[in-house]
Amino acid sequence: MFLSPTPGGIYLDGTLGGGGHASLILEAAAPNGRLIGLDRDPEALTKAAEVLASFGDRAILRHGNFSAAAEILGELGVEGLDGMLLDLGVSSYQLDAPGRGFSFQTDAPLDMRMDPTTGITAADVLNGAGAEELARIFREYGEERYARRIARRIVEVRGGHPLETTRQLAEFVRETVPGGRIPSRIHPATRVFQALRIHVNGELEHVSRGVSRGIDLLKPEGRLVVISFHSLEDRIVKRIFQEEASGCICPPRLPVCVCNKAPRVEILTRRVVRATEEEVEANPRARSAVLRAVRRCP
Repeated sequence: MFLSPTPGGIYLDGTLGGGGHASLILEAAAPNGRLIGLDRDPEALTKAAEVLASFGDRAILRHGNFSAAAEILGELGVEGLDGMLLDLGVSSYQLDAPGRGFSFQTDAPLDMRMDPTTGITAADVLNGAGAEELARIFREYGEERYARRIARRIVEVRGGHPLETTRQLAEFVRETVPGGRIPSRIHPATRVFQALRIHVNGELEHVSRGVSRGIDLLKPEGRLVVISFHSLEDRIVKRIFQEEASGCICPPRLPVCVCNKAPRVEILTRRVVRATEEEVEANPRARSAVLRAVRRCP
């Protein structure tokens, strides 16, 4: 609805995942619309290539982060987009993949990298960072109430018992926070896992850069649609959209505008769009999803 793909258009799915959204875009843009699909995860690209094989050369897939979309489009000779979709955060495929370490539902090494070919792992962070740095990560990226307590305990015990698996970490947090053993709707380690994943993958930095640069890539009337799954991402998206949709920023005391700032986008979603009951029933993870969209001004 908000992306509104049309035949002949050029679209970018910056978080390709399993290729579900990309399939719908390509179907709507038939018979000659093209889609460029990016993902940090080589395994996701392989899976998406199978799903999108029937679309032939209308689907162009590349390994890379959506924040580097400008460079990738330049290599492909694409000068502008009719639409761009970002479905942020960890994908269902990654959450369910054994051995990736994103979830404590199964025991796995504490990896959490969306691109397993590069970067530090969650275990590297837990067993190498100081207490203050760990507390900052848990507090800023997980909004964890007991961030300092958890961080201090990790530093105290990791010398003799380094944290290496998801189940180790989940049980450690359960034992550390007050009331961790009391049955509740949310596991006490949920925020710590979120914080580590965001830190390991530099997610918020990529969101800020990718959304800002994504607007640059849109043709006039082109659309950018962003789906977020937690408040930290959504705040960044909301702020950038509001800044790009605003006009004059001169001080009120000036009689005339001297900044010459004009809105670059029109906000299409004055209120965030949430999943319907039917969508949540089909995919429970959609419960926390919020969607925002803008259209590039002519």
